[in-house]
Amino acid sequence: MNIIKKEIRLNDGRIIEIETGKLAKQADGSVVLKMGKTMLLAAVTCAKDAKEDVDFMPLQVEYKEKYASAGRYPGGFMKREGRANDSEILVSRLIDRALRPLFPDDFHAEVFVTVNLISAEKEIMPDALAGLAASAALAVSDIPFNGPISEVRVARIDGKLVINPSFEQLKGADIDIMVGATIDNIMMVEGEMKEVSEADMLEAIKFAHEEIKNHCRVLLELQEAAGKTTKREYCHETQDEELRAAIREYCYDKCYAVAKAGTAKHERSDAFEKIKADFYETLSEEDRAAKKIMIERYYHAVEKEAMRNMILDEGVRLDGRSTTQIRPIWCEVDYLPATHGSAIFTRGETQSLTTVTLGTKLDMKEIDEVLVAGQEQFVLHYNFPPFSTGEAKPQRATGRREIGHGNLALRALKYVVPTGEANPYAVRVVSDILESNGSSSMATVCAGTLALMDAGIQIKKPVSGIAMGLITDTKSKKFAVLSDILGDEDHLGDMDFKVTGTKDGITATQMDIKVDGLPYEVLEQALEQARQGRLHIMGEMMKVMSEPRPELKPHVPRIVQITIPGEFIGAVIGTGGKVIQEIQKVTGTTITITEQDNTGIVDIFGEDKDGMDSALNWIKGITTVPEEGQIYKGKVVSILEFGAFVQILPGKEGLLHISELDWKKVEKVEDVVKVGDELEVKLLEIDAKTGKMRLSRKALIEKPEGYTEPVRRPRPEGDKGGPRRDGGGHGRKFPPKR
Repeated sequence: MNIIKKEIRLNDGRIIEIETGKLAKQADGSVVLKMGKTMLLAAVTCAKDAKEDVDFMPLQVEYKEKYASAGRYPGGFMKREGRANDSEILVSRLIDRALRPLFPDDFHAEVFVTVNLISAEKEIMPDALAGLAASAALAVSDIPFNGPISEVRVARIDGKLVINPSFEQLKGADIDIMVGATIDNIMMVEGEMKEVSEADMLEAIKFAHEEIKNHCRVLLELQEAAGKTTKREYCHETQDEELRAAIREYCYDKCYAVAKAGTAKHERSDAFEKIKADFYETLSEEDRAAKKIMIERYYHAVEKEAMRNMILDEGVRLDGRSTTQIRPIWCEVDYLPATHGSAIFTRGETQSLTTVTLGTKLDMKEIDEVLVAGQEQFVLHYNFPPFSTGEAKPQRATGRREIGHGNLALRALKYVVPTGEANPYAVRVVSDILESNGSSSMATVCAGTLALMDAGIQIKKPVSGIAMGLITDTKSKKFAVLSDILGDEDHLGDMDFKVTGTKDGITATQMDIKVDGLPYEVLEQALEQARQGRLHIMGEMMKVMSEPRPELKPHVPRIVQITIPGEFIGAVIGTGGKVIQEIQKVTGTTITITEQDNTGIVDIFGEDKDGMDSALNWIKGITTVPEEGQIYKGKVVSILEFGAFVQILPGKEGLLHISELDWKKVEKVEDVVKVGDELEVKLLEIDAKTGKMRLSRKALIEKPEGYTEPVRRPRPEGDKGGPRRDGGGHGRKFPPKR
């Protein structure tokens, strides 16, 4: 074995080890990356040649966490790892977005990148190491790749920027972003923040890049040591320069005119397709079939060039807007009257219909990942049906794109959604995209804000979002930053930069760069332009609803939350859940109990106020400690010769002696009370040793005028006979405490 090892030393002294030549040697490239006890195995393979008719980069990235890495069993019946969960898909996307732009444009062979977590230390976050591992595997392969890259997480904790923090450290961070970059350029940024400024975000990106440069230098050393500085030769494209020139001459001016016409999406698309179809008519049937792939590729390049030149030269965009202009916006709340909250947000040809549903702790999302377990109170789901773009095809299962867009919108909003006592509900936001022409994830953020306010969730501040684009010309050094990009501007442009935030700062961001050499000055301009656009969008939203409803809608189930001493949790639940199940059945409510810091947090969820009040009083009764001298409304549960037992609180009974029924002499207990009767009694005494309670009805009745206490006959010494009829007591012991 030819084992090669390299080390990366972080600025705080921690060491990342990279080793190749020991595991997975039949892959085109493989490495084991180690930090502490955390280990990642990354392997890359590449097809020998491109498939026929493929003119794009078929890259597939898979990130997988093995449960054995943390000494855990997978959940479920099969007890084995299954399809990728949302977290694994999101990490796969982070790797993919940094790698994909760096493969050569004319390289079309299938490439598979697999990263497995094979050993997991509890406090080390493996997602921050996955991009570095993937890049290292490419570095020791012969696959053509214009890297290396690395990815790091940057967090700001107590005002200090930290590289690759632990799970525990991250809890106190107000900036949490992942940055991917080459030694020269930023390629990808994604993360969440707590209303930070544009300058602070830019500082964090620069801080990450300085660390990444060090990583890339080590990867270049690893590549040289492995003898992989020269990559494989390939030829996936056949070129015809005469055809290329003919397409440009025939199509460029026509494409420029269509791009400048400012038409709607489908009209513009049809016009571009007609130009291409007309060019096909100039060719023989033989050439059309034989050169179809080249024609499609050359025409796409001409269409892209015409659109980019029009924007750079004239400052006019495909729909006629200026570079800073936002598309027309209209919004509506409470559109769906039966939902807990709803809103429509429409910006140009992009539209989101978003709903909010409130539930109990039982409805919270369960998380059972290798290193993360627990519940999520707030979830957001994003759906992108084919009809939103006019496509005639069936809607399939949720894809990686939907998961990624939904996660970005979730990060944008979760900071402003209250938790704890301020919001005991589980909150689910669902965005259904009904029309799409760019920035549908940002439409989700805006519609989500309005729907949350419509539902009466007291969010801290409204959030809006915007997607920024970029057109650059490396020869002339011209560039244009575009606010609120269209789908075509994203596809044909050089950057997709999404920014969300309140009026006071950024809450989330996602940036993908498709070109090399993006100066920080351009990023600064894009961030400032995004801030202004965000505030404009916010202003339009606030015209419809400027603050949350003061109350939930009448048909929304309510939650009443109380805390109880920890020692009463078992009493409320009962043996095998008997008590809590009875309360729920009788009152028609749903009840959850969470133990926290030796107290029980009880949530009572229901639609009927009387039922909720009944459940609340029931629980209060179980957890209330009786006090001497207090008056209680009780229920007679049994009658004996010498008195009645009265339940004054759930599970708490006391003796109402026959002598305490009335001021007058009572011959039979049944003459005054019967089983099932409800009456008020006063708690006279609680026995300090046994806890038995002595009750009185007589104490609540006005003493008759001229009343004299009966003479008590002394009991003969040693007499333990039957009950005395002078009201002085009874001759039997209390039954066991109930």
